Amino acid sequence: MRMGRKRILGPAGIVALTLAGLSMASAQAARTAAAKGATLSYQRVFKGSSPELIQVKVYEDSDGATCEIRQLDEDPGASPFTVSAPLRAKMFALAAELNHFAGADLDVKRKLANLGEKKFRWERGTEAHETTFNYTLNAAANQLMQIFEGLARQQEDFMTLGRRMKYDRLGVNDALLDIEFDLSRNLLPEPQHLLPLLDQIVNDSHFVEVARERARALATQIRRAKQN
Repeated sequence: MRMGRKRILGPAGIVALTLAGLSMASAQAARTAAAKGATLSYQRVFKGSSPELIQVKVYEDSDGATCEIRQLDEDPGASPFTVSAPLRAKMFALAAELNHFAGADLDVKRKLANLGEKKFRWERGTEAHETTFNYTLNAAANQLMQIFEGLARQQEDFMTLGRRMKYDRLGVNDALLDIEFDLSRNLLPEPQHLLPLLDQIVNDSHFVEVARERARALATQIRRAKQN
């Protein structure tokens, strides 16, 4: 029988293993921190629309969040992004105003067209409450829904721009036009998260000049708004 030689790690291998261990420990610590606080999620399902499903989940004690945007027949898969502490605090305060959805009946008592099934869910440990609705007149619920919808739209803009930058340089300007439209209507809760991609376009001469100029203008607009 052929015996394999014992592998001896050099310094580089030891460092790699150490970093991997630290990375796993950090991920576990993040999961533990998130588990201590509450989780707040929103889902909208609207067959025949594009996208048909969006689902956003935020954590009370963590900047980390997840967002899933897809058609119903596509494979599930959420992408990570970040939500600032002030915005999370606002979202959880709105959920508290709605009694964390315990016994909440938000839907209007009128026959309306199907606008998509929306669902709020709050959970902490073994306690969980959720509510579904088609359309609501509740001010707190509408405000919370607009934040969630805005986060999904913001993440969709981010992912679309990133794909165009990688696979379709000529399509970058169209993606920037979509972001410009969303910014003009204040639809994006935290547009500063788009700045790394915008700055990359500005500083890369491989992109067409009209796209670089638009990215520069958008980045300037976002930074000025953040300062105010």
